[in-house]
Amino acid sequence: MKIATAWRFASRELRGGLQGFRILLACLALGVAAIAAVGTIRASIQQGLAEKGSELLGGDAQMEFTYRFATDEERAWMAGNALAVSEVTDFRSMAVVGNGDQTERGLTQVKSVDDVYPLIGQITLDPDISLDQALAGNDVPGGVMDRVLVDRLGLSIGDTFRLGTQSFTLTALIVTEPDGAADGFMLGPRTLVRTADLADAGLLETGTLYSTKYRLDLPDGVNLAAVERQAEELFEETGMRWSDARNGAPGVREFVDRLGAFLVLVGLSGLAVGGVGVSAAVRSYLARKTSVIATLKTLGADRSTIFLTYFMQIGVLTVLGIILGIILGGGIPVLLGSFIEARLPVPADFTLHPMPLIEAALYGTLAALIFTLWPLARADDIRAATLFRDALDGNRKLPALRYLIAIGALLTALVGSAMWFSGTVRLTLWTAGGVMGVLIVLSLSAIGIRYAARVLARRSFARGRTRLRLALASIGGPRDEATSVVLSLGLGLSVLAAVGQIDGNLRNAIATDLPEVAPSYFFVDIQNDQLPGFLDRLENDDAVSNMETAPMLRGVISRINGRPAREVAGDHWVITGDRGVTYAASQPENTTVTEGEWWPDNYTGAAQISFAEEEALEMGLGIGDELTVNVLGRDIVATITSLRVVDFSNAGIGFVMTMNEAALVGAPHTHIATVYAEPEAEARILRDLANAYPNITAIRVRDAIALASDVLAGIAAATSYGAGATLLTGFMVLIGAAAAGQAARTYEAAILKTVGAGRKTIFASFIMRAALLGGAAGIIALIAGISAGWAVSTFIMETGYSVMWSSALIIVIGGVLANMLAGLAFTWRPLAARPAQILRAKE
Repeated sequence: MKIATAWRFASRELRGGLQGFRILLACLALGVAAIAAVGTIRASIQQGLAEKGSELLGGDAQMEFTYRFATDEERAWMAGNALAVSEVTDFRSMAVVGNGDQTERGLTQVKSVDDVYPLIGQITLDPDISLDQALAGNDVPGGVMDRVLVDRLGLSIGDTFRLGTQSFTLTALIVTEPDGAADGFMLGPRTLVRTADLADAGLLETGTLYSTKYRLDLPDGVNLAAVERQAEELFEETGMRWSDARNGAPGVREFVDRLGAFLVLVGLSGLAVGGVGVSAAVRSYLARKTSVIATLKTLGADRSTIFLTYFMQIGVLTVLGIILGIILGGGIPVLLGSFIEARLPVPADFTLHPMPLIEAALYGTLAALIFTLWPLARADDIRAATLFRDALDGNRKLPALRYLIAIGALLTALVGSAMWFSGTVRLTLWTAGGVMGVLIVLSLSAIGIRYAARVLARRSFARGRTRLRLALASIGGPRDEATSVVLSLGLGLSVLAAVGQIDGNLRNAIATDLPEVAPSYFFVDIQNDQLPGFLDRLENDDAVSNMETAPMLRGVISRINGRPAREVAGDHWVITGDRGVTYAASQPENTTVTEGEWWPDNYTGAAQISFAEEEALEMGLGIGDELTVNVLGRDIVATITSLRVVDFSNAGIGFVMTMNEAALVGAPHTHIATVYAEPEAEARILRDLANAYPNITAIRVRDAIALASDVLAGIAAATSYGAGATLLTGFMVLIGAAAAGQAARTYEAAILKTVGAGRKTIFASFIMRAALLGGAAGIIALIAGISAGWAVSTFIMETGYSVMWSSALIIVIGGVLANMLAGLAFTWRPLAARPAQILRAKE
């Protein structure tokens, strides 16, 4: 009966229109739309990756080996299970054009292929010729390149370039590469040639750094999971890594998942800002319904009927706002699908995906419930006599315990849902804690601002400054304008400030800190017989300040204490692929052992390992643990005898695993080197070494840093868009607060005009009030953003931290301008109102 009665009351009031609830609808719609749009784009990319998994991978399945080709046994298994097999090698090298002083060199990621490549999918070239025709060449073999490398080297179709000691003719440019997305991060543009044409190039010798990938065309309907289990049982401990069409581009998919989850969490911050607007809208609406609620209570309506009446009204409007958000968030990516896909490096299927929309709707519903229960609960507990005295806004007591418990349960459900959908428990908890912490800080700051304004208004410096005193008195008055402004604007600016500080510090770490300590070049594939000449060239150059070399092998940790490595260490990055391994006869001078002891000089006993301390702690390893490391197909069982400090932050040489020399010295291997030189000598050093040793690959560290910086810039841009949506929501809340307070400002202006204040004075006091509140919100947001930026940079990114003052200044100015603009929009009517009309109406 109560429900039917409440619904009848609610439906009658809803017929009066949406006055007072436009901001509620807009805040909910914008917050839900942002989350739905991010989720839709992520789901569309995931769907595209799933549908074209075979094409992206280059086959139904792939078996990858590090620094070796497949053995006869492995090839026989592939031939017995696949309809066709394509062999691809992948490595870095230097593309060389010209001779002597006119030589141009560029780092390139080389893919060498066989006659059946691409097994699945099509490669597109410019001019439009077949790959077989392009790679055939004339007098010398043909090769194709990415346009950016061709432009960098100044090549034209028909020109000759070298890889190692082998010459090739450029026959075409690569337009699209079907399996390019599966190759992951590349330090250089692509060059594609035949593997057979590299036989005498000196680039695929035993011990050099390359990987081989065997793409399998499997029979229709084959059970990929069963084939994977069989392959891993036979070859996993030989260093084989399996992937298949179920996840054709795992690196891309993981990146999209993580970035999408992070952006959804940023979107939840925006929804929290919208929640502040929702709460303010409900509180303002209930304040206007004081006489209606009082009348209903006088006629016998009990608390639950009153609560249900307004809960149903807000519930209907909440559903409407969420539907609008879902339509916008799901529809806009679909409408702009072709535009977005054209700018993505991977395929995407832009259709409506139910799960992101359900996720966004769930977040919107929970947020709306959390932020509407508080004002509804306060109205529920107020007596009719109090309501008749217009005291709703002055009631400050907490809601009843049952409402507080319900709000706590809803908060738990929201955070739990975010953890479930995002899959990032730690990041979700950090985000939730940060948003809640900032809301608490902003609420307390709003109280402090009001108190400070009251105190300052009475100080001697405010006497004679009528406009300033009026502004301070208004801020410190009984109305809740300070709280609305500080919460809505402050939270949005806090998110934006944190993003700006984190992005600035990452860029600073990459562009400023690293180059001071990073080497000029990183050289790989130095053969054993080339090392003496290599060292002689650099040791006699005054421009070289330092140089480090180390033998280099790659190994896969397959077992820990006799158990499969993943059972012990999970998905830790050290065991998810092959890792660099080196050896040393004695303890290097710059090595710091933190636990255990280094093996004696020239030790020849059972294999021993010195392991990186930080990674060992993360994996749960310690002194005495036994590792099985597969190197070039051979298992080496070694015992951890020491832990040492390894610093990867300076871009120098660092190995997680170092073995005693006798354990590895007999295996085919090459050397790596880092060279620290004056910038003006870098080109000369590269020219001399590349001419003497064509097979050596030089990676310019500054170029690698620039690539990493570009990736981070893209992430920061995407995050800034999310923070911008949060700020837009905050601005809408400001507009709602300004609209809700227009009647009070009109009455205030009427009183001031009656006592002799002019329009200019009133206008100036309104603008000064908005500027002071906006500036205060900006400063508080800046402090919160700097604190959040410091925490993320220090504990998550593990980088140094310094305040980005340029970004900080923009935040404060933005806060002032945003609040002034919102205030200006609702200032003219109070200024134009006639005092007599306003005061008679109030009476």
